[in-house]
Amino acid sequence: MSAAVNTHREVANRGLLVVSVMLATLMQALDTTIANVALPNMQGTLSATQDQISWVLTSYIVAAAIATPATGWLASVMGRRRLLLIAIAGFTFASVLCGMATSIGAMVAFRLLQGLFGAALVPLSQSTLLDVYPREKHGAAMALWGMGVMVGPILGPPLGGWLTDSYSWHWVFLINVPIGALALLGVAASLPTDETRASRFDWRGFAFLAIGIGALQLFLDRGEQQDWFGSVEIQVEAALAFLGFYLYAVHWKFSARPFLDLGLFADRNFLASNLFIFVLGVVLFATMALLPPFLQGLMNYPVVTTGLLLAPRGIGTLIAMMLVGRLLARGADARVLAGIGMLLTAYSLWTMTRFNLDVPQSTIVATGVVQGLGLGLVFVPISTIAYSTLPMAARTEAAGIFSLMRNIGSSVGISIVMTLLSRNTQLNHAEIAARLTPYGDNAAQLAATLGHGAANLAALNGEVTRQASAIAFLDDFWLMMVMTLVSIPLLLLLKPVRSAAGPAVVADH
Repeated sequence: MSAAVNTHREVANRGLLVVSVMLATLMQALDTTIANVALPNMQGTLSATQDQISWVLTSYIVAAAIATPATGWLASVMGRRRLLLIAIAGFTFASVLCGMATSIGAMVAFRLLQGLFGAALVPLSQSTLLDVYPREKHGAAMALWGMGVMVGPILGPPLGGWLTDSYSWHWVFLINVPIGALALLGVAASLPTDETRASRFDWRGFAFLAIGIGALQLFLDRGEQQDWFGSVEIQVEAALAFLGFYLYAVHWKFSARPFLDLGLFADRNFLASNLFIFVLGVVLFATMALLPPFLQGLMNYPVVTTGLLLAPRGIGTLIAMMLVGRLLARGADARVLAGIGMLLTAYSLWTMTRFNLDVPQSTIVATGVVQGLGLGLVFVPISTIAYSTLPMAARTEAAGIFSLMRNIGSSVGISIVMTLLSRNTQLNHAEIAARLTPYGDNAAQLAATLGHGAANLAALNGEVTRQASAIAFLDDFWLMMVMTLVSIPLLLLLKPVRSAAGPAVVADH
């Protein structure tokens, strides 16, 4: 569909379309984290083992990762409007099934279904907003879209904790019903029908890519549980991931119409933006995976309090996105804004490396707000630059790749920090314990503690473990800070986006 088709209808219904698309995006983004805090309750109700209940998260992640690259092809064959309506309706229906599940097998199956339908929501909503807004307003459009994508995962844990505590775990899924219904009605009323084109589906390419992505996600999600390469399962998944990606690269090289066009990465802006969104996925999701166990497990905060302490991060992100959208519309250099955002993110992580087990709540909140500001300042400019030099026809396919890179970044980040957390806790425990000798500065205190029996000895060991774990958390924060700083030079790869007065905007009209 050309840019001029249905322009007046799109503009007339733009407000409704934006709200509807944001609801769909928020619904999908929430479900990436909202179920995490409800897992212990689900485990008891569904009579599942620890390994079985982990598949509630793994099945959703793997299904969404495999289905995301297919969004571009499905949109071209079915039409973006029809695909978006099917995705919203399917995701909502799958959410109802998850909320009604009575066995672990059914729950995993319904989460797979939820992931398959939800995969298209984020890339479709992004490409839709880019098309209905003129180029000079792409920054504002990405700010609106980013509110759902970035704030959803942040609000997921506190909202999930509150729903589980106040009602039951079923409501972490059933809450999608009113959101999905509103999004479905809004999209049906505001998004015009677009043209479709017949296109042969590249089954071989899809199979290679699905094997690579699926195996990689399983490798990252289950590696820590299975002791990484000490497990045959992990060895097989690593081999399949490498083989799948290698075979797809060869297939793409010699195929006339491949399933996913890797040639998009020849665009410098798109390549650099994908590297940035990968890093952003690592930092955002790894931080969200670390802070709840730090606050609950080491500082003994209840779930609801933890959620309230983490919520201001979302407020910081909202403020940054509202600000950056206006700045981009006025001609601000997106690279400068992204650079400031990276520095703010790095500063917040540096502050977190100085946390201790008595850190004030005000410091936790302030650090979260700064990090939210930084992430918001990075996400919107990068999302805008990513498509600035791509043809309009490639946007939906490119948006699928962009979302996939963010998801893989989140999986890689969570996998790395959790592995390091476990191993560094053990190393730190051994190091601290080695210093607790009758000949050190703390000899008198140690002798007094050991002199009161086995119970106090166990308490001492527990405190050593607690301190060792705290140090391991700080090591993870330090690693993410270094990763953030090291990625800043990638900004030099980005080409500046021309202003509203430039020929690029004229070409869009």
